Amino acid sequence: MSEQRMQRLDAVDLLRGIAMVLMALDHVRDFFHASRIDPLDLAQTTPLLFLTRWVTHHCAPAFVFLAGTGAFLSLSRGKTVPQLSRFLLTRGLWLVLLEITVVRFGWLFNLDYSLVFAQVIWAIGWSMVALAGLVFLPRRAIAAVSLGMICLHNAFDGVDPAALGPLAWLWQVLHVQSAIEYAPGWNLFVAYPLIPWIGVMGAGYLFGRFLLQDEAPRRRSLVRLGLGMIAAFVVLRAVNVYGDPAPWTLQSGPLRTALSFINTWKYPPSLLYLLMTLGPAIAVLPLLERWKGGAARFITVFGRVPLFYLGPDAYGFSLPVVYLVWVVVIGILYFPCRWFADLKRRRKDPWLSYL
Repeated sequence: MSEQRMQRLDAVDLLRGIAMVLMALDHVRDFFHASRIDPLDLAQTTPLLFLTRWVTHHCAPAFVFLAGTGAFLSLSRGKTVPQLSRFLLTRGLWLVLLEITVVRFGWLFNLDYSLVFAQVIWAIGWSMVALAGLVFLPRRAIAAVSLGMICLHNAFDGVDPAALGPLAWLWQVLHVQSAIEYAPGWNLFVAYPLIPWIGVMGAGYLFGRFLLQDEAPRRRSLVRLGLGMIAAFVVLRAVNVYGDPAPWTLQSGPLRTALSFINTWKYPPSLLYLLMTLGPAIAVLPLLERWKGGAARFITVFGRVPLFYLGPDAYGFSLPVVYLVWVVVIGILYFPCRWFADLKRRRKDPWLSYL
């Protein structure tokens, strides 16, 4: 493998690893922090608590986007489109099964499956299933579907599932975070509605072509695209007309007004939320290609085995303790993740690609 290709792949793994490390911070805050307030509620939160939650907003978009990128790059490693489609379909269904069984048990530690959460792994799984079909389409068609979902879905924010009668559940799965009672006493809570996430994975698939460019044009393309998305976020957010169901408002001071400005909607991810999170992720990739040393190697390990990465469970401590526990958790997770990354590098058993 050429050195340039290794740099590209390492940068993708490093960015994914950063997202995973930040995701651990969010999980530790959820489980450990004593405060029961919504960290994004500007009427109650502190700036540090807000930013501790806000910075983790970058995790899910990067993770889903790069899953699509990884799918495209697998074609450059010799997979055919039918092989890729079959892999995406089977892996996607496997992830959905994991989400509603193993992952659900990891969050709640009980076997009462009358309440099941459909969260990020659910969204990734169904997005892979959708991408399994999209890969057969021309690139322009994939772009139309993916960018249409990302850019236009906020036009349907006002659609009430109840207005759709017997199809209300479908709109909830696709676009409205809510609980669905699919049998008396049995509920599925859809935390991650699917429409925008399918578009994000499709966009990540299209983005993979940028990574096949030579070094200089690739870095220019990534910086321009990333900065362009950030600029689009600032302009659209400033106008305060479209792209997010929660407009920003003037607060008691400039700091809290700035927090209101960046407090965009995640469930489902609004257009502005995705511009705000994916723009910096894309713009920073050229810098990550040049980041060497122990810290980069440490974080890259997590990015190579994202689904092997697990979180802790406890609660009740102050915010400084949350950060301390986060560091400890990352240190503990490093060694099994490094072992599994080495195993995947040494062996090419098909089952390893599903983890």
